Amino acid sequence: MTSFTIPTIETDRLILRAPHQDDLPAMTAFFATERSHMVGGPKDEIGCWESLAKRLGHWALNGFGMWHLTEKSSEEFVGWAGMIFAPGWAEPELGWALMAEAEGKGFGFEAAQAARDYAARHQGLNGVMSYIAHANDRSRGLAERLGATYECDGTLLGKTAQIWRHPQIDLTTERTGQ
Repeated sequence: MTSFTIPTIETDRLILRAPHQDDLPAMTAFFATERSHMVGGPKDEIGCWESLAKRLGHWALNGFGMWHLTEKSSEEFVGWAGMIFAPGWAEPELGWALMAEAEGKGFGFEAAQAARDYAARHQGLNGVMSYIAHANDRSRGLAERLGATYECDGTLLGKTAQIWRHPQIDLTTERTGQ
């Protein structure tokens, strides 16, 4: 049996941590909404439980994956961010999603930046890409804010998406602001 540890990252306002079963009710509520269609929804409770188990398995198999996000001040689960690389992906992807009540507060930027930096410095994933659905204006805006640039259209799991390329992280400098 392979053992693995999911690192914890703290930013000014967030804790990026391992997914756990207590997140299931919020995930189920999220995947019942229209906003989940951009990230593989809708899903029922069983589908959400399978997603939770797959996220843990992703860490075990790849040594990287999605962190779940806890807002420090409220201790609420507010979304997820991190790296995805599974069958159907052309290369590792930086992905993110936020609960509706967490949107518009800069949490997506803070979490994606921390996940991207950690992936470059500790997981050998530098200059990664993000798949973004054509209709997902908010994610495209976040990618631009992160310094990513549109590269081309591609296909992910049978659906057309935009591929955005993130800049390489300068690994000779220390990360500040986290």
